Amino acid sequence: MTDPFGGMGGMLGGFQKQMQALQAEAEREEVEATAGGLVTVRMNGAQEVLSVRIDPKAMDDRELLEDLLRAAANDAARRSKEVVAKKLGQLAASMGLPPGLF
Repeated sequence: MTDPFGGMGGMLGGFQKQMQALQAEAEREEVEATAGGLVTVRMNGAQEVLSVRIDPKAMDDRELLEDLLRAAANDAARRSKEVVAKKLGQLAASMGLPPGLF
C-alpha cells in the first residue's frame, strides 16, 4: 500500500519522539533565581518549584519576604522557559527548520 502522506507520516512520528525526549530532558533541567540576596528559588523545566531558601534576615519583614519570593519565583520561571525554548530551537535547527519557529 502506498503512503498517502508521501513519507511524511514517518517523519512526523520521528519528530514526535524527538519532542517527547526533548520535553523529558527539559523537565530535568534545573534553574535557580535569587532575589535581594535573601531568597532563592530552584525550579525545573516543568516550572515546578523544587526548593526555596530564605535567609533568616528576610523573616523580619513579611511584605519584603513576599515581594522577594514573588520576584525569585518569577525569575526562576522565566529562566526555566528560556531553557525549554533553547532546547526547542536546537531541535528545530537539527531538523533544518527556520529559527524562531518554536
